[in-house]
Amino acid sequence: MTQMIDTHCHLNFDAFDANRDSIVDSAAQVGVTRIIIPAVDIETTQQALDLAQQYEGIFAAVGVHPNSTANFTDNILAHIEKQSYQPKVVAIGEIGLDYHWDKSPKEKQISSFEAQLALAAKRDLPVIIHNREASDDIIRILEQWVKDLPASLKDRPGVLHSFSAPPEIAERALSIGFYLGFTGPITFKKAEGLRQIARSMPLDKILVETDAPFLTPEPFRGKRPNKPEYIPHIVDRLAGLKNVTTDEMATITTENAIRLFNLPH
Repeated sequence: MTQMIDTHCHLNFDAFDANRDSIVDSAAQVGVTRIIIPAVDIETTQQALDLAQQYEGIFAAVGVHPNSTANFTDNILAHIEKQSYQPKVVAIGEIGLDYHWDKSPKEKQISSFEAQLALAAKRDLPVIIHNREASDDIIRILEQWVKDLPASLKDRPGVLHSFSAPPEIAERALSIGFYLGFTGPITFKKAEGLRQIARSMPLDKILVETDAPFLTPEPFRGKRPNKPEYIPHIVDRLAGLKNVTTDEMATITTENAIRLFNLPH
């Protein structure tokens, strides 16, 4: 069985409290043997670290989501930095900008984003980027950030998670070394624009993720929660778009995740 990696799953969320062990087991049975849990705030950072200690195949990212940045402080940044030294931390994230919800002022989101990007460069860790209705500011900030990255991060600065921006944003992100993560919407009937972006992408920059418990793919769309065991449906859809076998796409996306997040083989 070809191994796969769910590079973005909120396994710590309460949607999984009742059956987390079985969720992990069911994923492994279909070949999804590794899962990366991104944090959204200080509390979920600790939860992700705890689960990474509990399960061999789980890894953590630490950081503060843009919707949680209203009260972001230097003390919070220092706490994230301290946590980033924990074993099995593979990224800073998820961080970024979200102009859809009015949960944090834009200026606060941007300053918090830039502070966490600086931390990622300092810690030699890639970033997991959340972008909602903020593509222009996101890509402008990232294009500036990559200019001063250490050599070890130049080819693996991070991923634009659950990519849904216009094609020109994909092109600009790829040109500065970023990976793009694809989630359940790649399987949706009306997502032809997103599929066209995936068709045009280089194979070595594609990641697969669930963003569980959200964004459940076809044929399970509309059902909650999404689960890591659904990753094969995303892999299969991408394989068809890139004219490779499902096993080949599983191998490619797994190798990409290993390379980006510096995971053990």
